[in-house]
Amino acid sequence: MKKVLIIDDDALIGKLLEIKLTSLGEFDVIRALDGDEGLKMIKEQAPDLVVLDLMMPRKSGFEVLEDLQKAPTKGSVHVLVLSNLSSGADKDRALKLGGHTFFIKSEMTIGGIVEYIIKQLKA
Repeated sequence: MKKVLIIDDDALIGKLLEIKLTSLGEFDVIRALDGDEGLKMIKEQAPDLVVLDLMMPRKSGFEVLEDLQKAPTKGSVHVLVLSNLSSGADKDRALKLGGHTFFIKSEMTIGGIVEYIIKQLKA
């Protein structure tokens, strides 16, 4: 079973993604509410894909990406950045720091995000 880690302080988005993904019976979903907790879970749980918010308490998504760049497993986890930040500069920064794709929350449906995750993990 593929493992998906959702790092987002928005409990509703996290829960909706978790419900949709687990209902498919193909994914083990774990969640973290901030960047510190998320980094710990990446190291301990070795997820196949991470859904990462950028604006969070304690450690931002940008800081998580920076820490992942320094890790010995650099680039081994697929990171889907999902944020309310919509400027081109924020998108470029997230992708340069190792994000694989960038979705703006207000422009994506939960179903669209789930479809992307399925495609990435079945590829």
